[in-house]
Amino acid sequence: MDRREFLKIVGISTATAALHGCVSKNGSDNTSSELGPVPTDKMTYRSFPGLGNDKVSLLGYGCMRWPTIPNPNGKGDMIDQEAVNRLVDYAIEHGVNFFDTSPVYVQGWSERATGNALKRHPRESYYVSTKLSNFSDSSRENSLAMYHRSFSELQVDYIDYYLLHSIGGGGMEAFRKRYVDNGILDFLMEERKAGRIRHLGWSFHGSKEVFDEMLALHDKYHWDFVLIQMNYVDWHIAKGSGIGAQYLYTELAKRGIPNMIMEPLLGGRLSKVPDHIVGRLKQRKHDSSVASWAFRFAGSWPNVLTVLSGMTYMEHLQDNVRTYSPLVPLTEEENQFLYDTAKLMEQYPTIPCNDCKYCMPCPYGIDIPAILLHYNKCVNEGNVPESQQDENYRKARRAFLVGYDRSVPKLRQANHCIGCNKCKSHCPQRIDIAKELHKIDSFVEKLKQDIL
Repeated sequence: MDRREFLKIVGISTATAALHGCVSKNGSDNTSSELGPVPTDKMTYRSFPGLGNDKVSLLGYGCMRWPTIPNPNGKGDMIDQEAVNRLVDYAIEHGVNFFDTSPVYVQGWSERATGNALKRHPRESYYVSTKLSNFSDSSRENSLAMYHRSFSELQVDYIDYYLLHSIGGGGMEAFRKRYVDNGILDFLMEERKAGRIRHLGWSFHGSKEVFDEMLALHDKYHWDFVLIQMNYVDWHIAKGSGIGAQYLYTELAKRGIPNMIMEPLLGGRLSKVPDHIVGRLKQRKHDSSVASWAFRFAGSWPNVLTVLSGMTYMEHLQDNVRTYSPLVPLTEEENQFLYDTAKLMEQYPTIPCNDCKYCMPCPYGIDIPAILLHYNKCVNEGNVPESQQDENYRKARRAFLVGYDRSVPKLRQANHCIGCNKCKSHCPQRIDIAKELHKIDSFVEKLKQDIL
């Protein structure tokens, strides 16, 4: 079945609701607001023998996507600290006690903003997680400076969960260069013994071979946890790595290593689904958001410690708190329903961008995530016309081009990509970014030149 036939069968036409149910201006579903107050005392918690007395909320706050506002100096954006404070306060009041950040999130401001918000609460009321993100400079001097800076920015004297950030890119050679040859991993082991790090683990974006080699080091280093990408689309096989989350989860469970979960929504893509997928999920459970299906999937596996979500808006936080207060685990039949849903979604040729912004900043000023996300949005809405013979060609063409100019300033569009490939090595999803940008630029030029 080709894409055109598929779209006719499922009835996708022009852009309608981009998410699920009634959609707010921030792109979130208002379903949860119709269900009464969000519970404050029903959060699901997880504990594991190797993590002492820790009782971690199943919903973890990922601090990669804090809200921003224009910088008064006119140079880009800055984190909206007041909004962050409100989100953190609400999260803690509703049972969330796990906050995950990194020195490189939100242009390097996330740790400080997270620390400022958390310091207003008793230290024993939350767990903080951060990472050694020494991608650009893995020297011992820089790595130690980054480590100590995290304590200062977070305003803590111990870190509950500390990660070696993004293992897999560059293979085991990169792992050894970043953490072993410079003596940093030995240093972190001593810091764990001293209690300044309570639990030590790593986040993973790589091949099966690298994952297996890292697990083989468990006897030597005793990994306390591992952060993996897991969702119902990537369960059997992930587009970028070619390795399914099922394998990662199962291998960790065999060794009694708790899983932390990132990208339960694939950077929001599992809430911004095509309309017929929205209808399919709503028909099954009309009073639940589309996003809640993905969160229930991630949280239903017993070896999961916490599921991280980068919640930029209050309505996202409220919906996710409701999903886990308490969690209603998926049945086997519901799991199969989601696997079947994932197969339907494969018919849409979206680019697997999760909006993590690891590719940024582009040395040529290109807004890579905005370009890829606009393209994906148009694919989901049926606004990527293949030829003038397509139904609604004129409307779809206009929607793509007008939306492109609104989403991405002209000086930051794909036509400025020279193919330097500096972004490619930083992408956790292994997207050939320059190739995709050139394809999108060619598509845009074709749409501009078409005479109707």
